[in-house]
Amino acid sequence: MRVDDLEAFEAVAASFAAELQPGDVVALEGELGAGKTTFVAAVVRALHGRDETTSPTFTFRHTYAGVPTLEHLDLYRLEEPAEAVELGLDDAFSPQSIAFVEWAERLPGILPPGTLHVRIRGSGDAPRELEISRPEHSRQ
Repeated sequence: MRVDDLEAFEAVAASFAAELQPGDVVALEGELGAGKTTFVAAVVRALHGRDETTSPTFTFRHTYAGVPTLEHLDLYRLEEPAEAVELGLDDAFSPQSIAFVEWAERLPGILPPGTLHVRIRGSGDAPRELEISRPEHSRQ
């Protein structure tokens, strides 16, 4: 789907948030500046009513307390799944939380079955194309 501005982009994220359940894992894909962290921020606002979201590029993981707990991972600086395990990032995939993984395509083997995918195309002030998919074998 095409979104022409930030307001529409955030509305799509909020609508998506309403469908999420604890245990879901969401892989966010898109070039640098596509809006992956902005998408997560809109979900955090929709589910927790506050915006405390920052990019976890240098810390690898942020946890946003609330019900449900939201985990926000960034795999950009990792090169092997063993690094993610060593950092304990795989602990973010819990039945009690919803996990968002930026740059998930860098370590596809770490993602659990049933991972949802949000692909964002575009950057800067340009409109975005969003593609949201849920694997066939995941819950409906």
